[in-house]
Amino acid sequence: MDGMKTYSAFYELNQYMLDIRNQISASAVSVVVIHNEQIVSEYYSGHHDKLPNSRAIDEQSQFNVASIRKTYLGLAISLAMYEGKINSVNDYVSDYLDDLDESVISHTTIRHLLTHTHGLQGPMKRLFPPGTDWKYNNAGVNLLIRIVQKVFNQPLAEVLHERVFEPHGFKATGWRKEKHDKLVWLDEEYVSDRGGEANLFVSSRELAYWGQLHLSKGKYKGKQILPAALFEQVVTIATPSRLDESLPRHGFFWWIQDKSRPLSELGHELPNGSYQSLGFYGNAVLVIPAYNAVAVRMLNQLEPNPPGYDYLRDIQGFGNLVAKCLGEL
Repeated sequence: MDGMKTYSAFYELNQYMLDIRNQISASAVSVVVIHNEQIVSEYYSGHHDKLPNSRAIDEQSQFNVASIRKTYLGLAISLAMYEGKINSVNDYVSDYLDDLDESVISHTTIRHLLTHTHGLQGPMKRLFPPGTDWKYNNAGVNLLIRIVQKVFNQPLAEVLHERVFEPHGFKATGWRKEKHDKLVWLDEEYVSDRGGEANLFVSSRELAYWGQLHLSKGKYKGKQILPAALFEQVVTIATPSRLDESLPRHGFFWWIQDKSRPLSELGHELPNGSYQSLGFYGNAVLVIPAYNAVAVRMLNQLEPNPPGYDYLRDIQGFGNLVAKCLGEL
């Protein structure tokens, strides 16, 4: 059964995502759009999996957001900087972690880790000198998770639960290691729920609220719980300025739109200042300050991309279509 609360302007967007769900053989899709701090479109279709009697997707379903978790890590790093636990994004990684091979990690900064310009492929192998190129992988993520643990003396999940999730009313967001009926489970096994693995599950609404929290610069129900500077910092371009112009620009893991770039996941119709994060299973959160809007898509792709499907064209098309629909309001 499909669920929908939407303005007609978003019918094309919802149909697009239904087509993508079918194209990549996912069993579930949802779309949530916030405009001027109100949900203006909310769409759910499909089931948690393809088994008989599977639970229908609804507003309580929590998807594994995969790489979108990096934006939560980015906020933890911003918080550490605000509190003086990290001095600067230009600090060397070796200033915080002393068990790494200096010949490999030398001259690698926190800035490099946050923007995928570190050049590392795991802790023992380097692909290119730090700050000279761009390569998307999790080597920098894993090091930053360790740095959070060290400077807060708490695992990432606890830092975020205490400082962000609980005070901002996030109840359907968290790292999960055991299946329950509200999780869109992907038949993976996890050891921990402390923030070190790619097992952050979030409801569609709360991922949209995560984007809204950044759009409002931390205001929640009219109150400023965390400083606005934390949220401004994570969505400001931090990529080394000398990087080749064709390569993407990032904030604290967010992809940032400053101009059309061929490898960017942001559609060319999106205004400058828009920012986005995309996860492995097809999930994305897109924030468009120029339109005072947030858009979320959720999928549970389990199989390899089919012939003819181009994820970059898909996610750029999603952003372009969101911009078009918002323009019709």
